[in-house]
Amino acid sequence: MKIPKTSDIAGIINKIAPIALAEAWDNPGLQIGDPAAEVTRVMVALDPTPDVIDSAISSSCQLLVTHHPLIFKPLKSISSANPLGALIQKAIKGGLSIVSMHTNYDIASGGLNDLLARKIGLSSWTPLKVTSTGSLVKLIVFVPVEQLELVRSALFPFAASQGNYRDCSFATEGLGTFTPLEGAEPFTGKVGALTKVREERLEMLILRAQLPRAVKALLAAHPYEEPAFDVYPLMNEGEVLGLGRTGYLSEPVTLAGYVGQLKINLSAPALRYVGDPNAEISKVALCSGSGASLLREAARSGADVLVTGDVKYHDARDAQDLGLAVIDAGHFPTEIIMVHEITERLGRALVMAGYTDCKVVACQTETDPFRI
Repeated sequence: MKIPKTSDIAGIINKIAPIALAEAWDNPGLQIGDPAAEVTRVMVALDPTPDVIDSAISSSCQLLVTHHPLIFKPLKSISSANPLGALIQKAIKGGLSIVSMHTNYDIASGGLNDLLARKIGLSSWTPLKVTSTGSLVKLIVFVPVEQLELVRSALFPFAASQGNYRDCSFATEGLGTFTPLEGAEPFTGKVGALTKVREERLEMLILRAQLPRAVKALLAAHPYEEPAFDVYPLMNEGEVLGLGRTGYLSEPVTLAGYVGQLKINLSAPALRYVGDPNAEISKVALCSGSGASLLREAARSGADVLVTGDVKYHDARDAQDLGLAVIDAGHFPTEIIMVHEITERLGRALVMAGYTDCKVVACQTETDPFRI
């Protein structure tokens, strides 16, 4: 039976939503827990609330994966006299680790904003506010034929996606030579003797920001005492990533008609909107959760409407001044959709990694704190 550790699952989550993508103010990743603890049951939820943590512990889960982090800012103390301290202590006593995937999941390709774009009927979407354009390097390493898969697997988490394709690499076989000098401890061959080895030249595109971690993983996985590898800067630009999305409806609808569609698609009890109900909507901007700060980006993009949550009164007035319609679909309805998606996606990834005895379940206790 192959059982993953907390760190193994955190590594899978980092492939779905790389922590390097997170906003500077954010705090995703491992919030509480032992990276080496074994995990046979995982719960996925939007928020690490007391009810959710109770549900995870009573369901015999060792790991809770949430969108919103439990800990946002550095703590000066962990006291049961305050709600956050009490939650932290409850999780620790219950043997529950907590990992969050927040703005890194919002921004990531295939992340929450892409999920929301599909949910509200968009096509051909792009980031609303670009936060990074991946700078790429080519990493080339020479590996004994027998160890190729070991090293390649170690580097896959850092390989840049190419369009809709991931885990991209190229390998070609050749003959490597070296003579170990005095003091060397060669994996193969003898000190002072010329050694010839059948090796593979393994090539991968790596995001420049991920290069230090990729090299560390390479050195840990490679069997040689001194692996030979090269790094080439490239003119190629990597994937453009960012907050929110802009996309198009299959056919124009009125603002009022689109509001009605969203209420159904997002299972929202009610929605507020700003704008002429008879206005034609074709291009849509969106940002899951709280996205009113992107009003001007949405207007500059040429969008007819911005779909988001947590819209304040003065945000609505600003939207009117910009001539931009806004649909406030609520923070909860625009983000709770991640629970089912991550439950399914993480479950598939664990099975693909050989962890067939680890079960992923969706939290069933969460509700929108607002009542209509």
